[in-house]
Amino acid sequence: MSLDAIRTRVLTLLAVASLTVLAAFPSMAAERTYPANPHTDGPTAVARARVAADVLMSSYDPDKAWFPSSWWNSAVALQTIGDYMQRTGDRRYLGQLDNTFEKDKGAFPAGVLSGDPLLGNFTSRAIDDSEWWALTWVEAYDLTGNPKYLEMAITIANYVYGYWDTSTCGGGVWWNAERTYKNAVTNGLWIRLTAELHNRIPGDTQWLARSSTAWAWFQHSGMINANGLVNDGLTNACTNNGQTVWSYNQGMAIGAGLELWRATRDPKILASVQHLADAAIGPDALVTNGILTESCDAADQTCDDNGKQFKGIFMRYWTDLVDTTRDPRYAAFLEQQAQSIWNDDRDAAGRLGTRWSGVTNDDHPNVFDWRTQASALSALIGDIPSVTPWESLAATMSPAQPVIMPPASGSTSIAVTLGVSATGFFPLQARAAITTPAGWTATPPTSMVRLQPHGNADPVSTTLPLTITVPSTAADGHQMVTANVAAAGMSFTTQADVLIAHTIDFDTGTVDETPWLFDPDGSQSNGVQNRFADGTAHFTYRFPFPADTTSAQVTLTIDNEFLVQVSTDNQNWTTVLQETQPVTDGSNKAARTIDLTPYLGAAANGAKPVYVKVSDAFPHDGWGGRVYHVTANIVE
Repeated sequence: MSLDAIRTRVLTLLAVASLTVLAAFPSMAAERTYPANPHTDGPTAVARARVAADVLMSSYDPDKAWFPSSWWNSAVALQTIGDYMQRTGDRRYLGQLDNTFEKDKGAFPAGVLSGDPLLGNFTSRAIDDSEWWALTWVEAYDLTGNPKYLEMAITIANYVYGYWDTSTCGGGVWWNAERTYKNAVTNGLWIRLTAELHNRIPGDTQWLARSSTAWAWFQHSGMINANGLVNDGLTNACTNNGQTVWSYNQGMAIGAGLELWRATRDPKILASVQHLADAAIGPDALVTNGILTESCDAADQTCDDNGKQFKGIFMRYWTDLVDTTRDPRYAAFLEQQAQSIWNDDRDAAGRLGTRWSGVTNDDHPNVFDWRTQASALSALIGDIPSVTPWESLAATMSPAQPVIMPPASGSTSIAVTLGVSATGFFPLQARAAITTPAGWTATPPTSMVRLQPHGNADPVSTTLPLTITVPSTAADGHQMVTANVAAAGMSFTTQADVLIAHTIDFDTGTVDETPWLFDPDGSQSNGVQNRFADGTAHFTYRFPFPADTTSAQVTLTIDNEFLVQVSTDNQNWTTVLQETQPVTDGSNKAARTIDLTPYLGAAANGAKPVYVKVSDAFPHDGWGGRVYHVTANIVE
């Protein structure tokens, strides 16, 4: 009998055994959750989430122990990684959670990790920020059982309780230390946090009483409007302020009620939760053509760094709703979000955008960054069955978005690495088949790879080197190289999106920039015509000039405290532009041309690549080089 046949037989026996156990214990069966993915099979859902989670964690800064430039968003991103680990059994990122806990639990002045001073123990004047961190540490406690995380969550909760105030509006937690605003998110977080503490502290009555009191206050506060939607907060007169119905406010209200219901089993609470959920996906609410849509997702708008993460918070608690109620309507909605994200809102590098429908335009492009990645990842996590699949198979290609600038004659070849990863308990023999556009070749076109998984906690991986050869006649534009990896009962498809180009002309902060961005390092982009690197961060463009290039110049529209260096090998650098004065207001913005001809080396594989790196000339003051637009002039 073949290994695959043995594997299939053993899995079948395990499945039968599990069904037998459930039949013997009907109460256990009743607690099983409704499968959230009627269309995506479990192993594929796990694989998709793993690919997306790995992309998210590539943006984690291990030195500062956060995700760059956003304090509360970092808490949510880490909690999302915690959700991923809980749902899949993957435990590779526990070290990063603990790294953040140990490095960032102290006090920090304003501007280091947050715009506000951090007071220690992840608290600040922003009460909701403090609560996000408390939920993250409850998640870490659930994953590890280490009491230090739960103790930190309790410390934060005690701090937040100091801002519960019945003298204004009859109750509620203030949004900030200045006590200027009572809003939905701060109080939804408070209810969820206090209920989570109760459900983890044996014999607790204090946190349950606080959660129940806050839920009763929230239900009658006026923030829930006549349509069952949660507006942002209250006026000074303690009435609904009519401000935007953000998805995260609706999601936090759902999540708050669900955790309190688990503590009390009060059917009235669950009924209120379902009313909030039905309102969210009802007419004129938070859904457009079946897809969860923030108001700032409109084609003529752009979500700010906060709004980019709202939908993911909604989906975290929507997943809880599916798991708790096993309602097929809610499960189908979750599945629809995950499918749309994977099919319409993902690029070849596995990055997930802010608009889950994938809608984009030149003025307001669909934005891809770590915040949008964390948000969309929550939907992919929810699409995984709550009983973790025994095995999974995933694949990626690197580079996933290479550029080729073909010479007038001859061919160009690029090296691409196919990565294959798997979880499970049995050896896998996987077949990788590569398809290319007509006239291109992939070497080798097919291969067999063998993986020996040892559970879910640490996925195993292997790599397969490929050579893609492209003729000089290749048409300009995006061309796909596809790899399909299949093992018994599982398959996964990944692609490399190869840009064929004869010109260089792009705005930074757009999808047009991405193929040229060889190494984004810790740089950031806050929209179209904006990429900057400050401190020790940098960003590097790779320009693979055609093999027959005789001269080349690149023009950067750039300002602030820039340092520009050039290299032929991405190792040895020559400074070609540098701002010698501390400029932080953009007053030195100009189009500056760099002659790259001296850096054109010998042609190799049909190209003469040149690397251009932008960094910070004054790394200690927080203002670095900022690039708006890039063009090049090439003579062949």
